[in-house]
Amino acid sequence: MEWIKEGPFRVSILAADSMGVRSLATLVDACGTLVGLDLGASLAPRRYGLPPHQLELQALEEAMNVIRDSIAQSQAITITHYHYDHFVRDEPELYRGKVLLIKDPANNINWSQRGRARRLLEVNKVREMADVRVADGNVYEVNGVRFEFSPAVWHGEPGTPVGRLVMVRVSCNDESIVFASDVQGPADPEALRQLIAWGNARLLMLSGPPTYFAGFKVPVEAVQSGLNGLLQLVRARAADTIVVDHHLLRDLNYRSHLEAHMREASVSGIRLVSAAEYMGRETRQLEAMRRQLWGKEGKEEREFEEE
Repeated sequence: MEWIKEGPFRVSILAADSMGVRSLATLVDACGTLVGLDLGASLAPRRYGLPPHQLELQALEEAMNVIRDSIAQSQAITITHYHYDHFVRDEPELYRGKVLLIKDPANNINWSQRGRARRLLEVNKVREMADVRVADGNVYEVNGVRFEFSPAVWHGEPGTPVGRLVMVRVSCNDESIVFASDVQGPADPEALRQLIAWGNARLLMLSGPPTYFAGFKVPVEAVQSGLNGLLQLVRARAADTIVVDHHLLRDLNYRSHLEAHMREASVSGIRLVSAAEYMGRETRQLEAMRRQLWGKEGKEEREFEEE
């Protein structure tokens, strides 16, 4: 396991879009307690009209092996929402005996996530196996580690049919890291306010907006709102290091959208990086490269799959 030291924390981002799969799975050693943040990964079933390439399938297999091991090691695990790249849906035994801090499966949730939560918790009987605690707006302590959850915020722009999620601040020894996975910028003003209010974190991890969908699956205004939200986080010095990845890294030209952010980060002394860069690895945008990997032109970008 590769670790990056952040004050009293050790952080290992296990999988991400910059590492070849849809994910932002992270393992944190918080003052001696292992915490799993959204330990899951998936692939886009279609991109440019093409299925996953063998390199993507291999990357997913490798990521899932690490994720399974990390679930086994973790004492507490978050599921900030019920998209399939944020938890393991068909191996309920993995969660036996764990403290499971989950997005409320009954309130402020859309119909598809509600159904996935029911399958995980009731059909697969995870509620009987794990110490399940509803996260939304609540605070918990596990082995001296404090978990402070936001109320439900939007997975992107307010009102998006994709639904809502929770963000979490993990604290110990008067230091914190913040995990805001799929806020897409954030594009939701409430998410932005909460992240700025938390502030002064060692590390903030979040998704950038889906620039690859701008104008036909996601409104241009929503994407721009997400980019503006990220810029405000940099200006507010929300964290010493900001990892922006996930949806944004599905765009091969993602850096062109971050020029102002990188300038501001340089002025503010903020480190703004992708997950791969944070971990010192080569960037592998395999999904975004699917046409090149298959050696085909493919179709225009029209697919939209809820994760």
